[in-house]
Amino acid sequence: MTPELHTLPNGFRIVTERMPGLQSASLGVWVAAGGRDERPDQNGIAHFLEHMAFKGTHTRSPMQIAEAIEDVGGYMNAYTSREVTAYYARVLGADVPLALDVIADILRNSTLDEREMEVERGVILSEIGQALDTPDDIIFDWLQEKAYPEQPLGRTILGPADRIQSMQRADLAQFVGENYGPEQMILSAAGDVDHAQIVAMAEKLFGDMTSVAQTPAPAAKFVGGEARVVKTLEQAHLAIGFESPNYRSDEAYVAQVYAGALGGGMASRLFQEIREKRGLCYTIFAQAGAYTDTGMTTIYAGTAQDQIGDLARITVDEMKRAASDFTEEETARAKAQMKAGLLMGLEGPSSRAERMARMIQIWGFVPKLDDVVEKIDAVTRTDLRAYAERMAVQAPMALALYGPVAEAPDHYDLSQQRAA
Repeated sequence: MTPELHTLPNGFRIVTERMPGLQSASLGVWVAAGGRDERPDQNGIAHFLEHMAFKGTHTRSPMQIAEAIEDVGGYMNAYTSREVTAYYARVLGADVPLALDVIADILRNSTLDEREMEVERGVILSEIGQALDTPDDIIFDWLQEKAYPEQPLGRTILGPADRIQSMQRADLAQFVGENYGPEQMILSAAGDVDHAQIVAMAEKLFGDMTSVAQTPAPAAKFVGGEARVVKTLEQAHLAIGFESPNYRSDEAYVAQVYAGALGGGMASRLFQEIREKRGLCYTIFAQAGAYTDTGMTTIYAGTAQDQIGDLARITVDEMKRAASDFTEEETARAKAQMKAGLLMGLEGPSSRAERMARMIQIWGFVPKLDDVVEKIDAVTRTDLRAYAERMAVQAPMALALYGPVAEAPDHYDLSQQRAA
């Protein structure tokens, strides 16, 4: 199973990987335009546009778009992140041409019908309301905002409600014109696929697109700070973020191993100390995320109002302790979890297609899995301790609190504890 890559004369890229034994395929187009490509007055537009892609083209109504895929037993969806918007489908191998035709249609021929836009505006406003009612969801938006204040990377993907209410069809069309060029698009497919067939279709469906000079997103600067929203809830929610390596840095692998050892599973330090030994919470975890030019290691937990102070302080203590006593066993376990998660995830065509698209966007090629595993294996306990020291003491920090958190430690308190 070796990925095959082809680039059309206009810069549109196609990457495929045939997976023997499968009768299905996953395919989609990943567009290098997301939340951080929006100007302040456009916040939420990338996500709005994703919704509108399914609301009718010049040849298919919204119902016909859905029926085209579901009539053959397939599935179609999309998502918007801060650096990409993806439109993808899962179908049987024989229906790959149909799925690709539908994806091309919604990308290139969307009518952006104003009546449908009003309907979808209401859907998105409901989605924003739902996020606000989900504490362990919205708290990460507030954390992101404090980590990268007054920056595209710090803004919510959904956008503020008042901005969504004022968006017009011309705004969506302008965003397409500025960001949806062939150089920004990657067609990725995995499973029961034929590379030559997909390349031939891509040439027909996307080959006449003209270049778009996309303006690079402003460089991100992790600043940090605190967001505290006091509200009567059953639990107090805590999220802490620390500046981490970007995804092109070799140290990104150290960050992933660190997050796994600190709070990546039931055997991790935070889970064992805070949940199993002290019973201070039900959920606690750490994760490492990365972007083009920055990254953030995040710790999240939910607990009772009278325990939020202890939980926050013990979390910082565990981070500081890890800098001096991470063991070889913990290092090996976290690396094994990371490798297993990667390899198990790529057994499915959807995960494989998404990884290929992301790797093409980042590197311009798909790194061999053996090379990735080798980089994970190269992380040492010394690396882990040095990284843990930086996270515990030096890395800029952002803090978000939600719920009955009036008496919780603040950003200054935790910063002082880190420095002590």
